[in-house]
Amino acid sequence: MDSLAAAPGTGPATSPLPILRKPRRAATLDSLPADRTLVMGILNVTPDSFSDGGKNPTPDTAIAAGLRMFYAGADIIDVGGESTRPGAEDVSPEEEQRRVLPVIAALVKAGALVSIDTVHTATAAAALDAGAAIINDVSGLSIEPGMAELVATSKVPYVLTHRRGDARTMSSLTEYANVAEDVVAELIGVRDKLYAAGVAPEQIILDPGIGFSKNDEQNWELLRNLDKLEALGHRVLVGASRKRFLGTLLTVAGKSAAPDERDAATAAITAVCAARGAWAVRVHDVGPSLDAVKVAARLAPAPVSN
Repeated sequence: MDSLAAAPGTGPATSPLPILRKPRRAATLDSLPADRTLVMGILNVTPDSFSDGGKNPTPDTAIAAGLRMFYAGADIIDVGGESTRPGAEDVSPEEEQRRVLPVIAALVKAGALVSIDTVHTATAAAALDAGAAIINDVSGLSIEPGMAELVATSKVPYVLTHRRGDARTMSSLTEYANVAEDVVAELIGVRDKLYAAGVAPEQIILDPGIGFSKNDEQNWELLRNLDKLEALGHRVLVGASRKRFLGTLLTVAGKSAAPDERDAATAAITAVCAARGAWAVRVHDVGPSLDAVKVAARLAPAPVSN
């Protein structure tokens, strides 16, 4: 494992620009492990994200945090500049790009594979120009005009997340006849729009949208039914890290567990999702989930030899 002593923003030089390491060629999806579930580290460059908002107030601190995840073994670093928690205020694409683009460029220069967490087409395009290799779009059913065309022309992988409404309205949109079947049907509807724009099936990664327009029990029901998503033939990404339904589960003396007290439960979900064949998990604390996916891979049934 690389030493953090030479990481930009973590050594004697505090600027992200004078990198003491030699620049590396950025990782590609093809270079990532194919024998286990991948671990995507969450890097929020925001003042108001539910778990770690405000922890990375400058590009330097965000780059240092991203490098710590990278050197801890994260396969992908997911950089976001706008909170998607319920009730969060919108951020303009210009402000979002001011937050994320220097971070993406520095992490790519260090050799990390970076995804951009955004609902804005303009930010996604700028992030790809800065070296990001995946678009992670949580806009759900309200995909922004132009995003499908960008995905089609860029040919990069695209995370299609299930969400109804937006950050301000999604908590009121939790009525489902059958949450697993309805989520699958609604994702198919958006997928068909992507196909119509020229997006290839292999570009699409499905995310059930844990915590987005779902209540606690609906989140658990979706996790029980990941096979319904996998049956659509696409890779599946699960992002349950530190979310509110875990805090509810871990309630003690009537008090829900705080976000940073939910990492053990997150790692447990990682292990279960990995055992069920998830392509990747999106987490705040990389180390425990990396251990979990390695254990799940080691316990997977051995191939039958003829």
